[in-house]
Amino acid sequence: MSRIAKSLLQSVKHGRAACLRSSSHSGKQRFRRLVLGIETSCDDTGAAVVDEAGCVLGEALHCQKDVHLQTGGIIPVVAQQLHRENIDQVVQEALRASGVSVAELAAVATTVKPGLALSLGVGLQYSRSLVNRHQKPFIPIHHMEAHALTIRLTHHLEFPFLVLLISGGHCLLAVAQGVSNFLLLGQSIDIAPGDMLDKVARRLSLKKHPECQSMAGGKAIEHLAQTGNQELLTFRLPMQHYRNCSFSFSGLQNLVNNAIVQKEKEEGIQEGEILSCVKDVAAAVQHAVAVHIIQRTYRAMLFCIKNSILPSKNATLVVSGGVASNQYIRKGLQNLADANDFALLCPPPRLCTDNGVMIAWNGIERLRAGLGVLHSTDGIRYEPRAPLGIDISKRVEEDSIKVPKLKKIRWLAS
Repeated sequence: MSRIAKSLLQSVKHGRAACLRSSSHSGKQRFRRLVLGIETSCDDTGAAVVDEAGCVLGEALHCQKDVHLQTGGIIPVVAQQLHRENIDQVVQEALRASGVSVAELAAVATTVKPGLALSLGVGLQYSRSLVNRHQKPFIPIHHMEAHALTIRLTHHLEFPFLVLLISGGHCLLAVAQGVSNFLLLGQSIDIAPGDMLDKVARRLSLKKHPECQSMAGGKAIEHLAQTGNQELLTFRLPMQHYRNCSFSFSGLQNLVNNAIVQKEKEEGIQEGEILSCVKDVAAAVQHAVAVHIIQRTYRAMLFCIKNSILPSKNATLVVSGGVASNQYIRKGLQNLADANDFALLCPPPRLCTDNGVMIAWNGIERLRAGLGVLHSTDGIRYEPRAPLGIDISKRVEEDSIKVPKLKKIRWLAS
């Protein structure tokens, strides 16, 4: 393992039977099935052992964030190399923290889609070797399915429910009808919101800002926006004439970049220098992203109620993914949910980003349901692109539901 990789290894230990759900039947511990989850879809190497009661027996995580901050973004070959250098240590640490051996596992679950091809390949190759050596069942996992079902690890939530997944690599709205049964309402047609916020942060040179030097792009935007004036700039919202649940952020990013160029000219500074109004720009960008996400989610709610896909009373909206930790966006979604008689549920922040726990839990869900549990890894391939569930986005567009103005529901009311 390289010196830099060693310095970045982060181990999160929860000891035996650290249950994330409210009930645990510790007296039956030894009769529960255990699943090892392995995650390498992007730039985090994660592993965890979880049992059927939702107890995280042990987990470990190696985060590559600091390396990629230095290069201004994720370089796939660098991510691949760091996965290779750390995956065995991460898995062994998770097993050691859990106090169980591979022989005691009921199965191994691993992310195989979607994600960065080079990163997915590392996890799949390692898992194949592990299950073949120990003759264990293998459960291939869809990364977005795992994010969507994490809430059932931390809360007793029955199907169906509405899911909004927002991160640096994904943005989609779907209805979870079962463990492996999803209706896709809409997704980003270009880039994800987290990716856009990171790119804006780089264009604003926020790494040079004294308050943001150690922050990832999206976190830096959120931090500066707290003391900015969002009304200084107004950005045209994407896809206003399309009555669907699709998202688009690349056009908004172009508008922001043009506004930054204009502000630089007005202040007489060069690209790479910090604008005096940088906090106002951050606030305006964050607000535009939030409104776009909330508008599409509002339409998804109305569509699901109109078509009896979700109950008209006491339905649930689950929000997960790295961008779900943005408190401004979450506050808007909370007010949207309250105004439409939806409960809003979010996994704890550490489970919103990529981790081994969600993969192990998805493995438990599939193991219990008898779905996709394989006794041979022959023919298993990773899939960089993979849709989630059945795509009914055209049906959403055909319904052409008009979303009331957000001011009417006071989505940012304190």
